[in-house]
Amino acid sequence: MCWKATYLLDNKIATELSKSDYKTHSFMNTEFLLPAFFVLIIAGVIFLQYYYSRKAVVKRKLKKATGMKISSFLSGDIAKVAGKVEFVDDPLIAPLSGRRCAFYYVLVEQQVSTGKSSHWKKVIEEEVSGTFVIRDGRYRAHISNDSTLKTYLVQDVQYKSGFYNDATDMLEKYLQTHNMGSENMLGFNKTLRYKEGVLEEDECIAVVGRGEWKNASEVNLPDSFGKILVLSSTNEEPIYLSDDPDTVEITYNGLPEVEAAIK
Repeated sequence: MCWKATYLLDNKIATELSKSDYKTHSFMNTEFLLPAFFVLIIAGVIFLQYYYSRKAVVKRKLKKATGMKISSFLSGDIAKVAGKVEFVDDPLIAPLSGRRCAFYYVLVEQQVSTGKSSHWKKVIEEEVSGTFVIRDGRYRAHISNDSTLKTYLVQDVQYKSGFYNDATDMLEKYLQTHNMGSENMLGFNKTLRYKEGVLEEDECIAVVGRGEWKNASEVNLPDSFGKILVLSSTNEEPIYLSDDPDTVEITYNGLPEVEAAIK
């Protein structure tokens, strides 16, 4: 009987140990899986934010679009063209850098603290277009004034203002045109960052849209331009435009070919 009792006791101890190991293993799995789950969620949110950002959407659309030279377009074609910016009227003056341009985009963000963390909040986003054409050799294209336009310009000028770093007169003047200032109600500097992108004369850009040939005078352009390709948005898609070199290169499978095509 003694050996039987010992056997039963050993079995009971083994069972309890197995249960304890299982609980410990389950607890360790939970400790590992919960942080991993939250990391995956955060990574997914960051990926989606980038994937649907202005920059990613515009570049993706331009890279996937079929490239055509302006001279090859037939009315009704939807494709991408690459060309150099040519001013028509007096150029715009970019508000942050003072550069002469045909189009500018400005983004101003303010750092906002929320307890232990902080983030950048968009306070101004503005894009303004002048009158310009896209030149490809001796042919020109023009973006219809009544088209929906989605752009990504390389933001090659950036500034900051904040603690012990006052905003310049030009930055302050720009903020004031939007009923803002660089200081808070207590007179301390807000932490701000400013970004600006422009389309300068002779800069190479890529545009995708629906083309239609018209006389230049029909779209209020100089008669000397003759026939011009007018690019418009469609019911399904806006016009996409960028000066990012990646979007221009893909048009003709390589930047050297693009440059040769638009001289």
